[in-house]
Amino acid sequence: METILQVKQIEKIYGNKGSITRAIEDISFQVAKGEFVGIMGPSGSGKTTLLNCISTIDNVTSGHILIGKEDITKMKSGQLSKFRREQLGFIFQDFNLLDTLTAYENIALPLTIQRVSPKKIESRIKKLATQRLDIAGVLDKYPYQMSGGQQQRVACARAMICRPALILADEPTGALDSKASRMLLNSFEVLNKSLEATILMVTHDAFTASFAHRILFIKDGRIFNELIRGEDDRKSFFNRIIEVVSLLGGDTNNVL
Repeated sequence: METILQVKQIEKIYGNKGSITRAIEDISFQVAKGEFVGIMGPSGSGKTTLLNCISTIDNVTSGHILIGKEDITKMKSGQLSKFRREQLGFIFQDFNLLDTLTAYENIALPLTIQRVSPKKIESRIKKLATQRLDIAGVLDKYPYQMSGGQQQRVACARAMICRPALILADEPTGALDSKASRMLLNSFEVLNKSLEATILMVTHDAFTASFAHRILFIKDGRIFNELIRGEDDRKSFFNRIIEVVSLLGGDTNNVL
């Protein structure tokens, strides 16, 4: 199976000799094409720093991160910008849609920047909006005219429209109610299964994490544990996640 992401013995250190903080310490793992991997851990564990390093928002102090065959830790600023634009898709907690653009225009923006023809853009958006994410009815609306769940699915479409190698989701259900969260996570499952989208998702929520195939638990900047869903149904996997979360001292209130 093709490996999309390789994280090799990375460290992230803040501060100087007088005051050093090791946010990440000797983390290594791989993600294969088509996997849906969750990252969990208590506040301050290093999970967001890890995602920031993988997303090229932050630089590692040591170690290597390969996406596809490209070592992003060796890239210069200009190369990173191009790589980020073409190979990574981002889904954030606060949607990050442009208020002055319609849903259609927000989704089209990455392709417009790449100078894809309007006809191809329209074809891609309609297919994604209609067959995968059920947002065809809001394409002409502005963000303020949409619910939070609709905005997040539009953001999801924007992340997917360039067919990136890796989707990075940072607390994607954090600003959604339970119904909208379930709809978004069902959309993730559709994208993962039908388009083989490779997803790496940071979350504190066991319910959200239970939709993933595999969970990496981070504690004190290191990988504390790993759970593989295997043949478990989602409810059984959820219960296993709760057991590990309780060992981590995390929040078990965000449940079914």
